[in-house]
Amino acid sequence: MAGNLRPRSTHSNSITSNTTKQQQPATLAKRLLFPHLSPGSDLPPLFASPTCSPELNAEAYDFLALALRAFVNTWWTKITRYDKELLPEITIVITTVLRTLETRLLSTDFSLFMFSVVPALITQHYRDYRHAASKASTSYAMGGAIPLPHLFHQLQPHVAISSEGKIDEEYFRQAFDHVLRSCLPPQNYTPEAERYIVREIVLKVLVKDVLPRVTQPWFIQRTILDLLGPSLDTESDKPPNVSPPSHTHHAHFSFHSLLVFFLSAVQSISGMGLALVQTYKQTLSTIKLVNHSTRPTVNQRRTSEPWRKTRPAPISPMRNARSISPPLSSYASAASSTLSMHADLPQPNPQRSSSHYAREPLTMISELFTMHERFATSAVMHTLCMICAATTPLMDRLLTHLLYTRILCASSILFVLRLFKHTLFPNGYPGPPPIDPTPEEQIIIHQQLVRRLREQVPAFLAPVLLGSSPEHTVEEMIRPLGDAACNAHLAVFIMDALLLSIFPEMGVEGSTGNADVDVAERLDDDGIQDWAPRLSRTSTSAMTL
Repeated sequence: MAGNLRPRSTHSNSITSNTTKQQQPATLAKRLLFPHLSPGSDLPPLFASPTCSPELNAEAYDFLALALRAFVNTWWTKITRYDKELLPEITIVITTVLRTLETRLLSTDFSLFMFSVVPALITQHYRDYRHAASKASTSYAMGGAIPLPHLFHQLQPHVAISSEGKIDEEYFRQAFDHVLRSCLPPQNYTPEAERYIVREIVLKVLVKDVLPRVTQPWFIQRTILDLLGPSLDTESDKPPNVSPPSHTHHAHFSFHSLLVFFLSAVQSISGMGLALVQTYKQTLSTIKLVNHSTRPTVNQRRTSEPWRKTRPAPISPMRNARSISPPLSSYASAASSTLSMHADLPQPNPQRSSSHYAREPLTMISELFTMHERFATSAVMHTLCMICAATTPLMDRLLTHLLYTRILCASSILFVLRLFKHTLFPNGYPGPPPIDPTPEEQIIIHQQLVRRLREQVPAFLAPVLLGSSPEHTVEEMIRPLGDAACNAHLAVFIMDALLLSIFPEMGVEGSTGNADVDVAERLDDDGIQDWAPRLSRTSTSAMTL
């Protein structure tokens, strides 16, 4: 009897689960992007990686549905209220672009970009800003007639930005068009309607909304404040819990006080010992993990990930029924052609066993805090540079390990995606535009940041690391980020470096081939070695679109 009843219970449980699944309300992504899917069916995977978590897939689809409903469906329903094909068609285009970008991103080593290129750009931004500020009231600026952004633009000219800090939309429009041409199959790139819609949406969000805002000084300062966390002033501002003075004074040193002092000392020593043991164990485990788990090379990832060429992009039943799109093999052929194009990229020089990833971050820190102007901080920085130079292979592996396990990981991507969704669509729709702080509020934000940065350095180390005037040193660190027009140059250069890291062929003149992006060592006027990103001799110094 038990053997006969067990299959029935299993069958009844499966029927119950299927019925419950079908009774669940359809999500916004299923209703807008896949209207012909059955209520009980799951959404097709948005990313090509089989290891992508369902939670990330659901959040990405939800964010895409909210964006298309806010920026496309609002004007499309005014044209026609009955045509439901546009949003699924745009979803297919975006899915194909995302999957090809995913292939490119997984094939790109971002260690060079994060630890060499970006710190070099920030270091050069600080140096050029300080050079321009030193000329602002001299004859170089015609006695102050030429504003600071114009002087800075002369030191960092760029075709995509004017001297007033205005970004040229056509530059990024052509750049995004090249991205779409590299990511889309020819049959999807040729029609202009969907391609223009996707391109203009990305252009509007990035160039008109994101970049002008993130380059504002108050936005950068408030972001640094949020990263530093809450201030300790809330606790220090509370009135201390002062007990009423005791009228009984012990004139002699009692045995009880000696016992309490002895036990407190034992507790402190034991706690310190436990902390040292835990730190030692954690350091050993991290070193073992770093030495035994190396990130696979680009060729190893390509040979071990055949799913990139086999998994097609999701096609809606409406699209299949009307024979609008080519067969599924076209997406696989487009992905394989992109992979073959990327496989021809010149590999880094194998003779370079180490990349000295710690050098540029240390140079950036030295430039930010003007450490080269003080003997004590200069000695500390030179000592750190010698230690990092002696342990270069270990530091390179450690920084790469931390990058891909703490920053560029699935949990961080999911957190950023949720943050963007709740920020841009707080109630499911675009919220009201945030109000910029008033000049008085910006001054308060600046003062709070100076105080918080000053608090990060212990009081006994502040005279050594920050000099005789710590507040002045912190002010000098914040000042180069205090002009929106100058910050726009830095944002554009970082965008160029990111695009060249993912699409190296964009840096080659007159060819859709490849550019060997290298980081070369050069000597500045002040005699300090500095690394700056530049292209190889066979390529040009700007992106050719």
